[in-house]
Amino acid sequence: AGLSAIVALPAATSLPAKHFGLIDRGVIAAGLRADLFLIEGDPTEDMEASRRIKKVWSGGVEVQ
Repeated sequence: AGLSAIVALPAATSLPAKHFGLIDRGVIAAGLRADLFLIEGDPTEDMEASRRIKKVWSGGVEVQ
């Protein structure tokens, strides 16, 4: 079977940033690059929630 959501989410976000030495991204914290998206639902309960994107920010600016 595939990865659990608890394992898959960091594998798609913080772990690649850390691996490639991108110290300004991968986590939500003051002073870091703000590339994020808001979804409807809890992806740890329903991975399909990650497809229900409501808003997107790039560099801290809302783009959608």
